[in-house]
Amino acid sequence: MTTLKLGRRALMGAAMAAMSFGAPAFADGHQVVDSIHFLIPGGAGGGWDGTARGTGEALTKAGLVGTASYENMSGGGGGKAIGYLIENAESNHGTLMVNSTPIVIRSLTGVFPHNFRDLTLVAGTIGDYAAIVVGKDSPINNMADLLAAYDADPGNTAIGGGSVPGGMDHLVAAMVMEAAGKDALGVKYIPYDAGGKAMAALLSGEIAALSTGFSEAVDLANAGEVKIIGVTSAERVDAAPDAMTMTEQGIDTTFVNWRGFFGAPGLPAEQVAAYQDAIAKMYDTPEWEDVRSRNGWVNIHNPGDDFKAFLEDQEKAIGDLMKKLGFL
Repeated sequence: MTTLKLGRRALMGAAMAAMSFGAPAFADGHQVVDSIHFLIPGGAGGGWDGTARGTGEALTKAGLVGTASYENMSGGGGGKAIGYLIENAESNHGTLMVNSTPIVIRSLTGVFPHNFRDLTLVAGTIGDYAAIVVGKDSPINNMADLLAAYDADPGNTAIGGGSVPGGMDHLVAAMVMEAAGKDALGVKYIPYDAGGKAMAALLSGEIAALSTGFSEAVDLANAGEVKIIGVTSAERVDAAPDAMTMTEQGIDTTFVNWRGFFGAPGLPAEQVAAYQDAIAKMYDTPEWEDVRSRNGWVNIHNPGDDFKAFLEDQEKAIGDLMKKLGFL
């Protein structure tokens, strides 16, 4: 089975809410943290933006956090926000930055000089599976059809994605095709810098399929623009119950892109504990379940040292795959 391992707690459920980290007690709706400023390393509407705003929505509506504010800071593949947080550490003790698998990929490839070890690790929070989609009018209806098209004409069966070559969308496409018995190095991958451009390429036939996050795929499918032909989950996901997994189709691979929160370096221990406590308790609230279910996320909770171990495991797995593909 080809699995991009994501750490020792990669698919834990929401039952983590009972954990305590020595932060203020939560009872009868009393808040744990007065306010959080969420720093988002990309633009509005992306996965980071949705995760930060969805988490802030759940925390404030549940009464765990008094107020939440948000700041989008695009640039450098997320490196601008990371650099800002590090360089202005003392003035950012009230800030949590959202990030995900790309912080590992981009530090490995040197897109930015920092890595997760330069930040305060607060908690891994959720995961988003990956999906392969095709246009609504495509003759391709499942992974077998895509593989048949690839076998017939590899050069004209390109897979696109919203990340650079060697980025996450590319790695997922390569991993899926390799698990299907194809040479990952032979798969034609075309990168796009925005979802709209990728969709236009898919609908025009420039690419045969698109590698993307599952939550984005669900939104596109619900809008009637695409068909989801494969999901990298171990089991079907409630948000799109008709979408088949890769393993159901004989492609033995799974992947989930974690998303979580980081603080500035030197964040006081009691503040870290309070943030961790608020996030842990969030999982047991109906407000969080509303946010989680509508986005098709899976609960992945890795606080503190567990988050570090999780990231180190992923760093090794991704590094090994990128070396095989010639990106490292």
